[in-house]
Amino acid sequence: MSKDEQARMKESFDALVDYLMSAGLFLEQAVEILEKSMIERSLQSTGANQSEAAKLLGIHRNTLQRKMTGYEIDGRRPRRKPAASVQRRAVRRRA
Repeated sequence: MSKDEQARMKESFDALVDYLMSAGLFLEQAVEILEKSMIERSLQSTGANQSEAAKLLGIHRNTLQRKMTGYEIDGRRPRRKPAASVQRRAVRRRA
């Protein structure tokens, strides 16, 4: 990351901190908002792969799962067709 990017990020972060403080949020609330958002985004970007999301966040997978439970984040992958229906179709084609 270049120095310009770091400076822009610091400015954005400082503005966010000012906003949160003026809104009357306590540190614990602000940390929860940031943490929950980062967990949700990491799960979205990895297709709900918890191991990969944990790597992106720099935490252990078990820690991620504990935090997901605490924040009531459902990190399951989108449901696919049940394997039984796929097997039934294969059997029907053979007959």
